[in-house]
Amino acid sequence: MDKFQEIKVFVTVAELGSFVSASQSLRMSKAAVSRYVSELEKRLGVRLIHRTTRRLSLTPEGEIFLARCREILISIEASEDEIQTHGFTASGTLRVTGPVSFGIKHLAPLWSDFLRAYPSLKLELELSDRVIDLVDEGYDLAIRIGQLSDSTLISRTLTSTRLVLCASPDYLSRRGAPNHPSELAQHETFAYSLLSTGDSWRFIGPGGAVDVRVTSRMRSNNGDTGVEVCLRGGGIHLWPTFLIEDHLRSGRLIELLPEFRAPTLGINAVYPSRKLVSPKVRAAVEFLETRLSQSSWASI
Repeated sequence: MDKFQEIKVFVTVAELGSFVSASQSLRMSKAAVSRYVSELEKRLGVRLIHRTTRRLSLTPEGEIFLARCREILISIEASEDEIQTHGFTASGTLRVTGPVSFGIKHLAPLWSDFLRAYPSLKLELELSDRVIDLVDEGYDLAIRIGQLSDSTLISRTLTSTRLVLCASPDYLSRRGAPNHPSELAQHETFAYSLLSTGDSWRFIGPGGAVDVRVTSRMRSNNGDTGVEVCLRGGGIHLWPTFLIEDHLRSGRLIELLPEFRAPTLGINAVYPSRKLVSPKVRAAVEFLETRLSQSSWASI
């Protein structure tokens, strides 16, 4: 039997959990699906799937083999993408996900130019601050800010953004400005709930690293909400320059303790680990790197 077809059938059965569902998806008889899996198990000399009248489940060997087979199918798909439409033309549908505030403020103005540059591409964009599983949910590319934890993905830094400790003039007139990060515990602070360090803020000052634990009266998973709270005198927070550049320049927000620098965050393009990167993903990454690296907030 065709080894590639065996792998394709096995993966479909494993992912759908049913020979009947797999036969419908692959448009072949249930008997043919069962035969492909049985021949694969016979050739490998191991059982891959436990079969009962009620359900199917993978054996430990089946779990390992499924992971390898998925890598094979992904590699084949990437190879096909690489040579389609004159070999290296970006085409097809590009599925992208990115964070909400950054996506609206800084990615949205770029997409029309991107689509104009690549007329054979279609774009599907989802903005969400949750960490999406690119492989399971079928995304080609993600824009992520900060530390990356998934080592199975490939990443490329597009640009960076500095975290700035700041407050409004109204807040500072009422409460005064801290003279050292250690005084932040006595101030009102706003908590961005998706900040990877949580309520522990780190600064690098003249004497080295300073870690501060803050207690916030308000917490939100949306940066725009937090910035608005701070603009209206609601406290002190660490904000990325891409969110507050205009407010810093206008004086509506004042940078505090500039001699104590908070970490710089990478703005990264992340895509599934593949030996061959499809032309559409490569085109998007290179386009975004060129345009975002020119942003004025990246140099503040």
